[in-house]
Amino acid sequence: MTTTESTTTEKASGEQLREQVRDAARRAKRASAGLAQATRSTKDALLHAMADALVKRAPEILAANERDVARGRESGMAEGLIDRLSLSTERIEAMADGLRTVAGLPDPVGEVVRGNVLPNGLQLQQVRVPLGVVGIVYEGRPNVTVDAAGLALKAGNAVLLRGSSSAESSNTALVEVLADVVAEHGLPADSVQLLPCHDRASVQHLITARGLVDVVIPRGGAGLISAVVENATVPAIETGVGNCHVYVDASADVDTALRILLNSKARRTSVCNAAETVLVHEAIAEEFLPRAIAELAGAGVTVHGDERVVAVGGSNVVPATDEDWDTEYLSADIAAAVVDSLPAAVEHIREHGSGHTEAIVTTDVRAARQFTAQVDAAAVMVNASTAFTDGGEFGMGAEIGISTQKLHARGPMGLPELTSTKWLAFGDGHVRPGSAPAGPTSCPAS
Repeated sequence: MTTTESTTTEKASGEQLREQVRDAARRAKRASAGLAQATRSTKDALLHAMADALVKRAPEILAANERDVARGRESGMAEGLIDRLSLSTERIEAMADGLRTVAGLPDPVGEVVRGNVLPNGLQLQQVRVPLGVVGIVYEGRPNVTVDAAGLALKAGNAVLLRGSSSAESSNTALVEVLADVVAEHGLPADSVQLLPCHDRASVQHLITARGLVDVVIPRGGAGLISAVVENATVPAIETGVGNCHVYVDASADVDTALRILLNSKARRTSVCNAAETVLVHEAIAEEFLPRAIAELAGAGVTVHGDERVVAVGGSNVVPATDEDWDTEYLSADIAAAVVDSLPAAVEHIREHGSGHTEAIVTTDVRAARQFTAQVDAAAVMVNASTAFTDGGEFGMGAEIGISTQKLHARGPMGLPELTSTKWLAFGDGHVRPGSAPAGPTSCPAS
């Protein structure tokens, strides 16, 4: 094949992929119109049926997942990412329980956010409505497939899922289960769709499908999120990069601080709410650090420490580099530094934090108040693990992601965050006083 022929073939393939993604988006848009009218009882029955189907068909899902995990190991995938990718009977049951929890939550669609009657008698209501078509771009976490579909459907949205090629078999099996249940319940068959995952161009086609896709939500590492947010012409919600800190204050109870640090870091190292840095007040460092280093070593965690941490010693301690303070490890690693004061800890977090979750361990109420007032993050924990920043733990059921931006949504995103609003005005022949305009007008309204 000549170079010209190869280029022509690639171009044709690219156009075919673009049309494939846009066709899926068109079908999702049509499906969203029907979903927006679905009653709560219909949607809840659908979610319960999906949960039952996941458990019933777990063997085929696990078989598909085993193929993904095998390919991952063959390609040298890091163990932290293998953990994210791996499914088990327990994890499938947890996904099913998440769907059941979402089914039990109030339906946000139709909720009156606010309303009043104007002096002229015009009745106003601002009500929640579905976003429409939601695109999710995510990496090798098959549970996101179920969480995203369940939340999107309960909020009346159609969903386009663009997962990672590393989880292709798992995601395909999961979507087949979910789509079968949707069809059995008489809802639009295109309510849940899985997009092609082997060509990165499919992401670009999804995030630029203005007029067909209403919002796109990336879930994954910093590179994925930046690529989506910076290149999308569809509105995007930035989520999830978690350079989370645990600050151990001078007044902290050491046993409590150790328990919180170990849970924040070692409970599950591959998730965005895992602690990546521990900051220790110098007044408690001598007592706290040797025990913390030893317990982290017992959990298999390497400590990347500043000079004062390295001086304490430990077989699992290595000198920190400048890059360590900005790193979301997603592995059994943590950065550690001794700070002179609470303001110094806050300043470190301001410089290096990602706005996800920050925690303070303290018995000083004034210190807690100062920390919560001055730290700018989606979630701030006082004497609690960073692991609690999670939609399920916050009572939202499954979450669509943890937003680290400040517009539309911030923090764990549940059902209300998957809706928009519209204004309803009820009149009785009301007309606005004033003379007709002499020529064309434009917004803002006047």
